[in-house]
Amino acid sequence: AKMQKYLLYNAVEPEELPILKELSTIEICKVWSGMSRHIYRQLLKKRAVEIGVGSFAVVPAHANVAEGKVVPIERPMFILSKPLKMFYNLESEETKIPEDTPVVQPDFEAIAANTHFRHEIVEQCVQETLLCFAGALRDNKEVEFTFR
Repeated sequence: AKMQKYLLYNAVEPEELPILKELSTIEICKVWSGMSRHIYRQLLKKRAVEIGVGSFAVVPAHANVAEGKVVPIERPMFILSKPLKMFYNLESEETKIPEDTPVVQPDFEAIAANTHFRHEIVEQCVQETLLCFAGALRDNKEVEFTFR
């Protein structure tokens, strides 16, 4: 039921984002870069990471090399959750996480240990950012989410 909080019927109100109000932009970026490093490490271990609005996973793909040669490769992807896509009426290619890939939740304690924030702060910062993201989807706003 974690994902349901991102299916918004109403706009996100500022009081739903107490931690984002408290943290500076630099601090929020620090939390997300910790999150990003954590996700990267999980992907290297062939795990997918589910973050409420979707999952990061490594999926098989094909690269076109010279003269029509095709090489199988693996590429990291963010796969939006199906209920979210349906709820916000979004179109995207159907991508499935490979069946032998274990799906894990982010380990907020580990991320916190690496970012020097309390793990409650890290978890809430991530959830509030995702609420903003869902709010932008709801209001049909352009969203740019950059991950290294």
